[in-house]
Amino acid sequence: MKISVIFTTYNSPEWLEKVLWGFHYQTDDNFEVVIADDGSDDKTRDLIELFKSESHRQIQHIWHPDQGFQKCQILNKAIQASEGDYIVMTDGDCIPRRDFIAAHREAAEPGMFLSGGYFKLPMVASKAITRENVKNGDCFNPDWLVEYGVKRSIKFMKLTTSKLRANIYNLLTATKRSWNGHNASCWKKDAVLVNGFDERMKYGGLDCEFGGRLLNAGIRGKQIRYSAICVHLDHARGYANEEDWKRNRIIRKTSIREKLIETPAGISQAQKS
Repeated sequence: MKISVIFTTYNSPEWLEKVLWGFHYQTDDNFEVVIADDGSDDKTRDLIELFKSESHRQIQHIWHPDQGFQKCQILNKAIQASEGDYIVMTDGDCIPRRDFIAAHREAAEPGMFLSGGYFKLPMVASKAITRENVKNGDCFNPDWLVEYGVKRSIKFMKLTTSKLRANIYNLLTATKRSWNGHNASCWKKDAVLVNGFDERMKYGGLDCEFGGRLLNAGIRGKQIRYSAICVHLDHARGYANEEDWKRNRIIRKTSIREKLIETPAGISQAQKS
């Protein structure tokens, strides 16, 4: 089973580089990286080309012109371009631990999608992470993180390296098995079945809406919150606004009320345009 890792980026080459090294050092080699670029400038393109020259990983760079926040559009283009049977989705600000792909592969099942989480970092820790820290796993080590401003808390459970504990925590957690865009996966055929992401949606709830249609299609969620580990780099969210949230809530409520499986504004629409 070949896996396609899809994540979005937009004019954030410093964070993107850290994420790419996370995928370079994966223990599982049977995957490609599909970068869904929502209109970044040449700095991002140059970084990706440099990474290609230094890494053995298969990389696709899917880009479209900058027209504001169009994450759903570029995700649908990336899904279409992906070559794998199975899709793992994360974000261009989430560094995966070395066993991230292996954890998704091990937990994958027909008729199910996987619901993961992340460990959020402050800016000081986010900035401090180097390629060597990614390679050695330092940025997933609670002791290292405490040195860079992360307060000790029960949230460190998310970084467990014990498979037994991870499985127990996955079973016991009260967190919903929802589609989380920073860490989730499904079969490509299931993403196509629901027609991908709703391109009318901007920032706010677009992942939940996609996951809701998977559930409407009979694709059940499975918890891997403590098995597939990634750390989330800090950043601002200047693209969030109330008008977009209101529109997204209406689309989401309609999907729930009408038990929609296929969005009318997804992959099939992109193919026609």
